[in-house]
Amino acid sequence: MPTPITKKGFEALQAELVRLRKIERPKVIEAIAEARAHGDLSENAEYDAAKERQGFIESRISELEGKIADARIVEITGRTSETIVFGATVLVVEQESQSKKQYTLVGQDEADMKFNKISVQSPVGRALIGKRVGDFVEVKTPVKMVEYEVVEIKFEEC
Repeated sequence: MPTPITKKGFEALQAELVRLRKIERPKVIEAIAEARAHGDLSENAEYDAAKERQGFIESRISELEGKIADARIVEITGRTSETIVFGATVLVVEQESQSKKQYTLVGQDEADMKFNKISVQSPVGRALIGKRVGDFVEVKTPVKMVEYEVVEIKFEEC
């Protein structure tokens, strides 16, 4: 099943894959060879650490290859919509505190709260999909029910 992703998110996955293949993989191969040169592998912590790192790198490469193969790039630039869809940047007002929050709805691999990017699969993301400006959205959090009003929907490169 294709996984939606923004162009920037897709490029980030590709860049990480290239870095792992061309920089990290050769480094760890070199570290393994160096550790082997030290002799007895049964008590060689450097060798064990390098082999563990190699396993992590190979696993991540495989994971990234799968994600890239399943990715479907959704173009955001120049898009318009009356409803909230994947890639939308949404301004909401939390009703109890009247605080404004802005979220960009992205794929699971791109979600990053430091940059207000939330997954469309998150509780807030799922609640916002399909809503329009002026709609109210209730989201159940672990602590309480939070109500937001959708104030603005826009599309910008994220």
